Amino acid sequence: MRLSELLKALPSELTPEQWIRPHASTDPVIRGIAYDSRSVSQGDLFVALRGSDVDGHDFLQQAQALGCAALLVEEATEASQSTPIPVVVVPDTRRALAWVATQFYGQPSQELRLAGITGTNGKTSTTHLVESILSRAGFAVGLIGTVEIRYAGEAFPAVNTTPESLDLQRLLRSMITRDVEAVVMEVSSHGLELGRVTGCQFCVAAFTNLSQDHLDFHGNMESYLQSKIQLFARYLAPGSTAVINVDDLASYKILQAARSANARVLRTTRNPDKEAEIRLLESDCRLEGSRVRVALQGRPLDLEMPLIGDFNLENLLVACGIAVAFEIDPDVIAEGVRRCPQVPGRMERIGIDDPEQPTVIVDYAHTPDAIEKLLLALRSMTPGRLVTLFGCGGDRDPSKRSLMAEAVARNSDLVVATSDNPRTEDPASILRDVEDGLRSLERIDGAPESGANGTYRVIQDRREAIGHAISLGRPGDLVVLAGKGHEDYQIVGRSKFPFDDRREAARHLSEARPR
Repeated sequence: MRLSELLKALPSELTPEQWIRPHASTDPVIRGIAYDSRSVSQGDLFVALRGSDVDGHDFLQQAQALGCAALLVEEATEASQSTPIPVVVVPDTRRALAWVATQFYGQPSQELRLAGITGTNGKTSTTHLVESILSRAGFAVGLIGTVEIRYAGEAFPAVNTTPESLDLQRLLRSMITRDVEAVVMEVSSHGLELGRVTGCQFCVAAFTNLSQDHLDFHGNMESYLQSKIQLFARYLAPGSTAVINVDDLASYKILQAARSANARVLRTTRNPDKEAEIRLLESDCRLEGSRVRVALQGRPLDLEMPLIGDFNLENLLVACGIAVAFEIDPDVIAEGVRRCPQVPGRMERIGIDDPEQPTVIVDYAHTPDAIEKLLLALRSMTPGRLVTLFGCGGDRDPSKRSLMAEAVARNSDLVVATSDNPRTEDPASILRDVEDGLRSLERIDGAPESGANGTYRVIQDRREAIGHAISLGRPGDLVVLAGKGHEDYQIVGRSKFPFDDRREAARHLSEARPR
């Protein structure tokens, strides 16, 4: 495809401010697109993106050395003005990238049934439920989410919840070539705000909930909400459906956006008496799973859901709404829900039933609302004490640290505060912020076996902390390892080190098992 053909896709606000045409080819054939200079191939268009740590404009010479055919930049630097290849200057290369990538890959979302799920919590579990239902209905399904990308029998680790626009468009085209018909994906607020889903058209958009998170990026809750609203205001295809959890306070503005876009609206609620198309009628939640009765547009349906936790009922209702939007038979929905596999790091039970040991659960909960819901759900299913281990990430919204701690203190018998992903912050400083929310409990610094109710301990080393938390658990107790879930690494400074809560928990349980 010629460079000029790619640039035709740019909207008026991204019209090139300058097109430096040297004596070489003024309109080269573009054979690929890259935004990482290390991945440039002969004939590529290199797009220079400004990131929080790295600026692509600093790598123009490297991209040229590897054979790029043209440069897309935000400013005509000395390196770009002296080059023998075409240089196009636009106001925002990140947003321009999405449009040229969509053009290059032939607008793949228009050839798929694309369902997007946004919200603070529940996106991952909901996408897994939907994937299971759609697969049972006979669709060839692709999944794009926080944990992994999955399609055509293959799985790949995810880098971001919502991939960068170029990676997303390439991925959708790849799915089409592998005969995928429907794609369910998590759509993050970052993905919406940074234009990663630009060029996508969703036949279904769903909203789970909104609570405090990512304020280090958005600044305040209203800006955070406005990012979520974009999915419904800008990216719905003609004839699309919006599935909205109307039990959340933010749902009113989401509903407004969906109706303004002329979308069909399916509301979900846990209140059996509330007006909504998808309603929860009855539920029985246990550690083995949940038995649920829902009403789908007035018709009752009994479901068995293997996912643990009362809060997963909200995710189930949203998944059912998406299934209704796809016009899937209720019996198929029930079978899809029943067959949904364990979601990695989401209320994941570790080890086997052993009456001589506590039950251990690993969960990704890392916001005040998510950890509150997690512990409330587990409290009702715990015959013994609830022991909670948690931490807070560094270089992220510090205002949520004490709020998370307060939620943990309210709902736990024993607490172990530890390091999460400290990143470039001092772990001890993060834990001091956490302790501000644990003041209703008594800090214990004595012997490791100390474990009186209403107390907490601070152990900075997460491996040691997990071992201590599990050692506190008695038969009948439940130990929760919250915050990292599926992550198999810990970020310290700017480096990632191998670390997996699930493996650590399994090892400690194995070592503690009587021989």
